Amino acid sequence: MLNITKKQDITPEDVTIIIPTLNEEEGIGKVIDAFKKLGYGNILVIDGNSKDRTREVAGEKGAKVIVQSGKGKGQAVAEAFSMVDTDVAVLIDGDGTYDPNDIEEMLEPIRRGVAEHVIGNRLVNFEDGAFTRLNLFGNKVLNWLFRFLYGVELYDILSGYRALTRDVYKNVNLLKHGFEVEAELTVETLANGFSIIEVPINYHRRHGDTKLSPLGDGLRIGRTIAELLVRYNPAKYLYFLGVFFLLLGFISGVYVVYEWLNHVSHDLLAIVTAILVLGGVQFLVIGFVMSYMFKVMVEIKRSMRQK
Repeated sequence: MLNITKKQDITPEDVTIIIPTLNEEEGIGKVIDAFKKLGYGNILVIDGNSKDRTREVAGEKGAKVIVQSGKGKGQAVAEAFSMVDTDVAVLIDGDGTYDPNDIEEMLEPIRRGVAEHVIGNRLVNFEDGAFTRLNLFGNKVLNWLFRFLYGVELYDILSGYRALTRDVYKNVNLLKHGFEVEAELTVETLANGFSIIEVPINYHRRHGDTKLSPLGDGLRIGRTIAELLVRYNPAKYLYFLGVFFLLLGFISGVYVVYEWLNHVSHDLLAIVTAILVLGGVQFLVIGFVMSYMFKVMVEIKRSMRQK
């Protein structure tokens, strides 16, 4: 979804770097140093009560360090959004997997006015060993599921490297507290009519142990992608129900006709078939109306922001 927005002159002073951390002693210092070398000194580390020296290292490197009030990456991101107020917020992990040097590419679409939310696409250029085979497969499956359900051509919705304008990060409603936050951020952006774009970034092997459970967190993220469809376009649930009812009606109808041609009547099943077909058509019609209403509401929100 790409819409032309207002061009912005973004300087390092207009950007807050938000880094959610949990036991990132090995990588956090290098990430902060890299951003400071690039001139981005407004850095907020929101820590999930690390047991190592993450907070001490971040403080020594000159970052503002806050201990989050709750638990989970999603809660940390939501809390950070409530605290910052710069023109742009940049999200990045503290494990060294994302390259701070890619920040100019991340900010360029916002400067040009072609996006309000920029996602760094890791899957274009990643270092050997940055993904396990299972993680890479899981990422591709979840991204395919997103494209199938939402009809939006995004290929790395789970990326943790993002740039968001103030309008976006102050208006997203984040309810998921775990690693589902990236998917929720993406859906909330689309549901509120903001423009979103991906740019290719580099992705490296992490410093320290991963906290992501490929199977458990992958299943939670997949369930979240399906659940969040109600925020983006609830009509699609009705489309699926409509197609399902029509398919059942078609199957039972074929059976009824086949039996009738063999001089066997199924009056009750014929009635059920008619109900299934009519129900399926009704679901599709209601879904179409709801989808149109949703698109109108999104356009109204976008128009109101541009006034």
